[in-house]
Amino acid sequence: MNDTPGWASPGSAPSDGQEPDTSGTAQPTEQPSDQGSKDQPDTPSKWSKEQPPPGQWSAPSPQDAAPGQAPPPPPPGPGWGGQHPGGPGGSGGQGGYGGAGYGSWGGQGPGYGGPGGPGGWGGNWGGPPPAAKPGVIPLRPLGVGEILDGAVSTMRTYWRTVLGISLTVAVVTQIAVILLQGFVLDDSATSDTLNDSTATVSELSSALGTTLASSGAVLLITLLGTIIATALLTTVTSRAVLGKPVTTSEAWRDARPQLAKLFGLTILLPLIAIVIIGVGTLPGVLIGVTASGDAGIAVAVIGGLGAGVVALWLMIRFSLASPALMLEKQSVFKSMSRSAKLVRGSWWRVLGIQLLATIIANIMASIIVIPFAVIAAALSGDGLSGFFSSDSGSLGWTFLIVSGIGSVIGSMLTFPITAGVTVLLYIDQRIRREALDLDLARAAGLQDYGSSAPGTTPGS
Repeated sequence: MNDTPGWASPGSAPSDGQEPDTSGTAQPTEQPSDQGSKDQPDTPSKWSKEQPPPGQWSAPSPQDAAPGQAPPPPPPGPGWGGQHPGGPGGSGGQGGYGGAGYGSWGGQGPGYGGPGGPGGWGGNWGGPPPAAKPGVIPLRPLGVGEILDGAVSTMRTYWRTVLGISLTVAVVTQIAVILLQGFVLDDSATSDTLNDSTATVSELSSALGTTLASSGAVLLITLLGTIIATALLTTVTSRAVLGKPVTTSEAWRDARPQLAKLFGLTILLPLIAIVIIGVGTLPGVLIGVTASGDAGIAVAVIGGLGAGVVALWLMIRFSLASPALMLEKQSVFKSMSRSAKLVRGSWWRVLGIQLLATIIANIMASIIVIPFAVIAAALSGDGLSGFFSSDSGSLGWTFLIVSGIGSVIGSMLTFPITAGVTVLLYIDQRIRREALDLDLARAAGLQDYGSSAPGTTPGS
């Protein structure tokens, strides 16, 4: 029987009728004649007729040894790592299975390792290896906390670029709003008209139209600032996932070709919601005008609520259109289609994460903006009484400037959170549906990422 050189398997006795010679090979013995076998007594055999099968020899246990006598050591031999299991290199030792071989059974050597072994898969049998993390997120499907942490980590790691973009956009936006409200939209006369109980219908309509135009102009300026900040921060966050920094000029150069499309998308989505809600409330308005006013109000409320649900459903389905437009260089309608495809089947999850991010951003902004607004009102001519009164047109420049400073600080914190969460949620959905992590790993310069299936080793 031929085994591994240097170690014969215990229990492999010579075959019947053969004896080993000095070289270790079995030699045939002379067969005596029948008469000779009768005359000569049987010589005792050196081997027992009952031998355990080859390869199943076990070392004697301490209970089998004689009292007061240590059990004999196992035979040495070049096993897996140089020692036989049970010896110094066995379980819990330095060599053998636990050496440079297949891993330690709780020992110190490298390899697959067992529970608690430093060379294993995180100390668990069969656990997957940790995902690569070249940037702010690991390249695998993300949890809610990891998405929020990724947005904060982007702001913390690349704070010069992120806060520089947010501060620049917020300052320019607020200066435009303050100048517009201070010089063009002096609504003191409008406020007096709306508060006058003797004003005619035409006067009230004119004042209301002026107020809506003022609010629309402020909203448009704020919207433009939000679009620019979102476009630039989308580029920064996408590079942060790969662990690659980007300057403000590089972000602007990458985002500038898509700004017009992003503006159209940002205008189109609210218009869709307004049209849907308008269609829902239109039957109630018609009933109120032509028949009963109370019935019309009830129908308008019910129709408006139903239309609001439909509009919310559509807005969540299209909520990932902005990063799809910026990162995939898609058109407006193709980016909306991409968003609907990515959100399909995960609508509630996307809603929850977007809602949580919005709440966190608004709370952060309120913590900053409200104290500045109170301070601005206290420093203005009418004090806090003017702040809580409906005559907001008499607050003056002091109120506009001080409250504008608070708005700038709040925007510096909210822009990175909202844009970062949206981008990371988009990346997470693509990882779950399209295995984007493989492309991201290659873009980050990781070699052979994903070449082995989870739970296997290279070459197995």
